[in-house]
Amino acid sequence: MDLAESLVPTVDEGLGNSAYVLDLGDGRALAVDPSLDLRGVRAIAAKRGLRIAYAAETHLHADFLSGARQPDEHLSLLLLDGGHEIGVFTGGSLIVGGAARTDLVAADRTEELARAQYRSLRRLARLPDDTAVWPTHGAGSYCSAPSGSQRTSTIGTEKAANPLLAALDEDGFVADLIGGLGSYPTYFARLADLNRSGPLAPDRLDLVGLDPDRVHRLLAEGATVVDVRPIADYAASHLPRSVSIPLRPQFATWLGWLLPPDVPLVIVRNAYQDPGDILWPALKVGYPTIVGELTGGVTAWARAGRNLRTTDLVDARILLDATNVVDVRQRSEQDDGHVPGAHLIELGELPERLDEVSGGPTTVMCQHGERSATAASLLERAGRTDLSIAIGGPRDWAAATGKPLERAG
Repeated sequence: MDLAESLVPTVDEGLGNSAYVLDLGDGRALAVDPSLDLRGVRAIAAKRGLRIAYAAETHLHADFLSGARQPDEHLSLLLLDGGHEIGVFTGGSLIVGGAARTDLVAADRTEELARAQYRSLRRLARLPDDTAVWPTHGAGSYCSAPSGSQRTSTIGTEKAANPLLAALDEDGFVADLIGGLGSYPTYFARLADLNRSGPLAPDRLDLVGLDPDRVHRLLAEGATVVDVRPIADYAASHLPRSVSIPLRPQFATWLGWLLPPDVPLVIVRNAYQDPGDILWPALKVGYPTIVGELTGGVTAWARAGRNLRTTDLVDARILLDATNVVDVRQRSEQDDGHVPGAHLIELGELPERLDEVSGGPTTVMCQHGERSATAASLLERAGRTDLSIAIGGPRDWAAATGKPLERAG
């Protein structure tokens, strides 16, 4: 059996990570860096008639809860065929086009670990050029900086194209690596400790139905409603003080970034949205606190005589008053071009900076609208009114108006 047949990746698009299933050739398999949601790994094993006999982890993960127990910190795992190097699971060290961040253990150790990262990459670069590189982190992961679509590579390719491997010396490498670090979700600070103790999860999860009266009591006791419906549905009608996090690959990231992990959560969803696609991502970032869903959704809430809220949707191409635009994209996106006069606050920072958003009619903008909906819901929870959600982003505005975007520097 050749490598292409024996090694199968499964990609978590939302968190930006890859796990791998390696067929050991005797009916057993090795899982590398599996997350708590083992559905993908188990599906691969079942399709091939394999039993997952071993699990290995490259490092103590901060960005997802692990499906393996007692992980080591941090390893690159070299796969050999006899004495021949086949490939290396590089985890959070060498990644395609870069190297993973080193500021997650402790802020005051960032430079120290960046220097260790430099030495690790130099050792990896000594492997034969045709050695495959299988990282855990890739595009979409806040553990990595590059945004390219490739998730695997070879040592030779990285030596030729990875700018961090081209750094002339250790000081230059450290400056380049640390200089490219952006913000990361707050739950990263919690998950490594949870992984140390070995998280466990049930094989099957249910989203318990809750009637409007029960939801009302839960809210009075401090619960939070998370509305996972598409933007248009949330805008048309939603429960007061609910948090909009549209269900998509990035759902878990924003849930873990914006909401405390010890508050009971009630879900509002559309019937076609799979409960497993809500519950498993939540568990992977350390949120076992979903107590159920509002049976019948907003329609049932209204029939019970309870109030609903609405939020306006506006086309980003026709914004007229840029002074009341709040751009909640990541800093690197904002620096690349934003509507002139927009107030720049990353979505992940918004809960701590709500008082910086001035009064009056306010339009929240991101790239498409999902993050804007989340931001608008957080502002509404803080008592703000006269909010609107921009559908589209700064480039749509610039293309429609013919006006230039403002850029950093």
